[in-house]
Amino acid sequence: MALFQTGKTRQQTASCQDTAKTIESIQVLGLGCKNCHAMLEATKEAVARMGLAVEVGYVTDMEQIAASGVMRLPALKVNGQVLSSGRVLNTNDVEQLLRG
Repeated sequence: MALFQTGKTRQQTASCQDTAKTIESIQVLGLGCKNCHAMLEATKEAVARMGLAVEVGYVTDMEQIAASGVMRLPALKVNGQVLSSGRVLNTNDVEQLLRG
């Protein structure tokens, strides 16, 4: 039985490595409020849990946020694509979005 569990662990590790190859940038867009900081921390924790070697950026410049087309904050942007806006995601929610 332990043999099967080891195989499962290898599959999970390969999955995280594949995800890490496809994710090049992660940004949280916000204005510095409590909710935006909560989203930033949840995103950092999700990245750490998944073992991704990607730095999480925090964009507070309103011009950059507007250029992204985001109207509601906080927002999560991955590889230049807005995946969520106007909602504070928890760590599990962010992980689900990153796994795609």
